[in-house]
Amino acid sequence: MAKVAFLGLGVMGFPMAGYLAKNGHEVTVYNRTRAKADAWVAKHGGKAADTPEAAAQGAAIVFSCVGDDPDLRAVTLGSDGAFEGMAEGAIFVDHTTASANIARELFAAAAKKSIHFIDAPVSGGQAGAENGTLTVMCGGEAAPFETVKPVIAHFAKAVTLLGPSGSGQLTKMVNQICIAGLVEGLSEGINFALKAGLDAKQVLDVIGKGAAQSWQLDNRGKTMVDDKFDFGFAVDWMRKDLRIALEESKKNGAPLPVTEIVNGYYGEIQKMGGNRWDTSSLIRRLRKA
Repeated sequence: MAKVAFLGLGVMGFPMAGYLAKNGHEVTVYNRTRAKADAWVAKHGGKAADTPEAAAQGAAIVFSCVGDDPDLRAVTLGSDGAFEGMAEGAIFVDHTTASANIARELFAAAAKKSIHFIDAPVSGGQAGAENGTLTVMCGGEAAPFETVKPVIAHFAKAVTLLGPSGSGQLTKMVNQICIAGLVEGLSEGINFALKAGLDAKQVLDVIGKGAAQSWQLDNRGKTMVDDKFDFGFAVDWMRKDLRIALEESKKNGAPLPVTEIVNGYYGEIQKMGGNRWDTSSLIRRLRKA
């Protein structure tokens, strides 16, 4: 069992860190809002630290799951950042969905301090974090990856190294690009079924046994029919992820016409007050018509 730290206890990080504690690791947590860290300790044991640097001291592995590039840079390279507290040979594993650029930047900064950095964004949402069934996409070097893989597996069903630093983040962009198109297609299909006077839930049962089957259909289709959108991954976060993908596409020359359109649709959802609705709320803009 390892001594580990976890930085960021939001809807994802809180249960992910919990799985580490449940599996016998000695966990020190840090959260920008101290009350969340104290609540985690009350539930899972371990310790809470006042800074990322303090949390990282003595840890073999430091995990993070924060908001965006600036948040990640702050908890790693800030004046009291984790890199200052990490010992030579320690490994930093970042589960934030961030840019490939920040992953490469932190990989290089870690190397200068003789520590390791792995970008490891996740898919599966809040439910995946709570159930310990996340899919983790990693970029970095093979040796440290093999060290952290069985530890990450406490809260994941799949942990894969995709290539050098940044590869995990690039793969997560592919994931979000695919989801954007899927959710819009599902929204249009359900709305069409309702307008046509069909029993939309029955339609989903039928087409879910054929080529239209997807995770989104299985897990969000019927709640979309019921106009319920309180299932974790928020529109605000999806727009952040799509912004990152669209920015990367301008660098690598990959056209993303559908992603760009759907990103605009999510902007309409935000204007409707749906910032914290989950991503399946795309159907709301169609129901206005």
